Amino acid sequence: MSGARVSLPGVRSPGAGFDEPFAMLEACHDRVRRSLDLLARLRQYLRDTGWDESAAQAARDVLRYFDIAAPLHHEDEELHVFPPLLAGMPRDDVVQLVRQLQRDHVQMAERWAAARGALQALGEGNITALAPAQEEALERFAQGYESHMRHEDGTIYPAARALLDAEAEQAMGAEMARRRGAAGSLSK
Repeated sequence: MSGARVSLPGVRSPGAGFDEPFAMLEACHDRVRRSLDLLARLRQYLRDTGWDESAAQAARDVLRYFDIAAPLHHEDEELHVFPPLLAGMPRDDVVQLVRQLQRDHVQMAERWAAARGALQALGEGNITALAPAQEEALERFAQGYESHMRHEDGTIYPAARALLDAEAEQAMGAEMARRRGAAGSLSK
C-alpha cells in the first residue's frame, strides 16, 4: 500500500488507516473509551436531568458503536492478532493472556446482548429512565473493557507486531478493509 489512509466512518484519527492496522486497532480502543465515557455520562444525565432528545441520541450513538464497530474490532483481533501469537509465541504467559482475551470477547458479546435493549429503548423513546437491572447490565458490560484493552495495548499488540512482517501487516490491513467494504479504496 502506498500510504493510502482509508479510515472507518466516524474515525477522526488521521493515523488510523488500513495501511497501519495496529494503529487502527489502537485508535479503535480510543473510540471504545470515548463510547464508554458517553455511556457513563448518559447514565448520569438520566439520573440528574432525565430523558430528552439528547439522551436518546447519546443512547443511539453508543448502540451504533457497540453494534457495528466493536464486533468488527474483535473480529480483527480474532483473525489477525491472536492466531500468530498462538502459533508462534514461545512465551506461555502471552499464550495464556490470548486465551483469556478470547474468553473476554465471548463474555463481552454476552454482556452486550444483555445490555443493549435498554439503550435501544432509550434511543427510541420507549423508556425514559433505566431500571436497576438495566443499570446493572450496562455497568457489567462497561467493566470488562479497561483491563482487556490494557492487556492488548501493552502486551498483545506489541508481541503480535513483532511476529508479523510488513507483508503480513499489509495483508491484515487489506482484509480488515475488505470486511468493512473499503477494499476498493486502498492502493497497492
